[in-house]
Amino acid sequence: MTQTLIHNREHMRQIKDFSGLRFGKISPTDIDGFLDFGDKLFVFVEMKYGNAEIPLGQRIALTRLCDAVVSKDRKSYLLIVRHELSSESDINVSEQIISDVYFNKRWHKAKNGWTLRDAINWLLETHNLKGN
Repeated sequence: MTQTLIHNREHMRQIKDFSGLRFGKISPTDIDGFLDFGDKLFVFVEMKYGNAEIPLGQRIALTRLCDAVVSKDRKSYLLIVRHELSSESDINVSEQIISDVYFNKRWHKAKNGWTLRDAINWLLETHNLKGN
């Protein structure tokens, strides 16, 4: 079993209220996960429950971020992960299914049944990187 990276479960459960940071229609968004593989491959992860839509503002922000960090020597992917677990359950994110992938300024449907771990392993292999 993988050791958890959660250091303080109670703090993880706290609601972060960003309502004081609204600027017209702009308000903060979050990123559920980010991996940097040696400044060669960036993987952004956004997790949604069921078929929940990604709000337009969040979609724009995340795709712009993904596009902005691409360079000649660096690739960047945004992976959308879906889960069906209740709010009382911990989510093993690595085992959840990928629904969509954003890469090279385009959205792509993910391979059926690919978990987040499968997708990241494939990206590491494709880009000749080691995940350690």
